[in-house]
Amino acid sequence: MSGVCGGRIAGFGVAILLMAGTAQAAPCGDTAQGFEAWKAGFAREAAASGVGQRGLAALGAAQYTHRTIAADRNQKSFRYSLERFMELRGSSTIVAQGRKRRARDAAFYDALERHYGVPAGVLIAIHGMETGFGGFMGDTSVVSAIVTLTYDCRRSDFFRPHAIGALKLVDQGAITGATLGARHGELGHTQFLPGNALRYGVDADGDGRVDFYNLADAMASTANFLRQKGWQPGQGYQEGEPNFAVIQQWNAAGVYQKAIAIMAAQIDRR
Repeated sequence: MSGVCGGRIAGFGVAILLMAGTAQAAPCGDTAQGFEAWKAGFAREAAASGVGQRGLAALGAAQYTHRTIAADRNQKSFRYSLERFMELRGSSTIVAQGRKRRARDAAFYDALERHYGVPAGVLIAIHGMETGFGGFMGDTSVVSAIVTLTYDCRRSDFFRPHAIGALKLVDQGAITGATLGARHGELGHTQFLPGNALRYGVDADGDGRVDFYNLADAMASTANFLRQKGWQPGQGYQEGEPNFAVIQQWNAAGVYQKAIAIMAAQIDRR
């Protein structure tokens, strides 16, 4: 009985959110004030984009995330030298652990390279850089973070498709409103932005669900992302080589891009 009532209450909340959204969409904002009004307008846009009841319910429950805004205002990677960045991110440890992973799971990574053309070192370097090989995948609600960034005036247009993507992932059961990720809403082992997760996700273990917190799905999805972005099998990926431009599609920070290429080559070295 309580489950039925809960469903009715959730459905009622979605209806109210959509009714409020029939008015002119609320503008973006620079503070938490106005967030709830903006969500009502965004619900209408989300529904028009194909988001269903579960996704809209997650939107209705999303909270303004002050930690996300603080992180977005204080991105230090763009200010570090390459050497300092690699030191701070523990590149030597990533390479050492990455080489062990490459040797231990050779069949898995060889299969990914045969299918997608992306060398193991690149995938492993990204995995190590993003989450310490899954050691820490985030402490912030993915939905709340990405919705907060879409509401914030600084980069609304960039994050809007990722917010829609996150809500559709909720509809599909890939995540819930409580799923935790990074401060900018990235999720899983390699920290996919939700719109990219929706588009490039791969069910590598064949269980009928794309789960970015499952290593096989996450690594195959990462390889698929890089291949779809133009990865050329057999071509180089260091700065100035054809595939470096694809690594640049993964992260906007130049030091990050160069670090991935350098560590990947060290991991791949036989």
